[in-house]
Amino acid sequence: MIDNILVVYKKNFEEIHDQALESIRNELDIIVAECGISVDYSARENVRRTDFIECDLVVVLGGDGTLTSIAHSVDSDTPVMGVNSHPRSEDEEGSYGFYMGSDPTNFAADIRSVIEGTAIVNRLPRLQAEIETTSGNKIRCDPALNDLLVANTHQYQPSKYRIQRGQNVDCKQYSSGCLFSTFLGQGAWYRHVVNIEGTNFPVSEINNHYLFVARDLPRAERREDGSYWEWTQQPTVMTSDMHRGYVVSDGWDETHFTRGSTITIDIQGPDLQLLTFRSTMLDRVANWLDN
Repeated sequence: MIDNILVVYKKNFEEIHDQALESIRNELDIIVAECGISVDYSARENVRRTDFIECDLVVVLGGDGTLTSIAHSVDSDTPVMGVNSHPRSEDEEGSYGFYMGSDPTNFAADIRSVIEGTAIVNRLPRLQAEIETTSGNKIRCDPALNDLLVANTHQYQPSKYRIQRGQNVDCKQYSSGCLFSTFLGQGAWYRHVVNIEGTNFPVSEINNHYLFVARDLPRAERREDGSYWEWTQQPTVMTSDMHRGYVVSDGWDETHFTRGSTITIDIQGPDLQLLTFRSTMLDRVANWLDN
């Protein structure tokens, strides 16, 4: 049952986004009159975690960056509907909108599909890191839909750490930091860091495995034991030997740590309930899946 909708929109004073918001608002005004549903609006820059607590649906109007920037605040029980406010299919300067299941042209039909309960529900796993400081304090970073970066806060200095995973990986490394990616997130950054072209993944593993790579690791240390890159379901534990480091979720919020802290990364973060309408998220990346 949808009673309360929150619309989070991209506001950068470009006419195309203002026009999309006006189109969405006009359609929602009709639905409010028909169904009595409550609708609130908030610019991306103003939204807070508390704004999502009593929502039955979050409509994100913008592009993938808008969605990943606010999805950190959305729990696994609240469905999210992405609406591409500037589709690249209509303008080559627009947004690709990988996670955006709708657009202003299709919004009227799609929002009614959500209200009627016929939208496609994609439950997407998310990465999360837990930092334990030398004093025993534990901090969890924001869940990441695409990727997590663990690195020296000074990117011109090497990231120094001990890395452990399962029985096979236990070594010290100097790199430019470690990048962790969900299955769907590999197209955002991961494939630009390491060459995994031609690698396909079993459908049965995509909800409980993640990708790892040590960025710019010296070639002599790029072993095939999972210490360079790996597709794994085991937690990765990093012990920092850096004066200052951070975990960055989806390129947005930073969680900082100091030397001696341990950072445990896994794919046990709260999943995201993302709605689509004409195809599933897996349909969009069928070329990465084993037949």
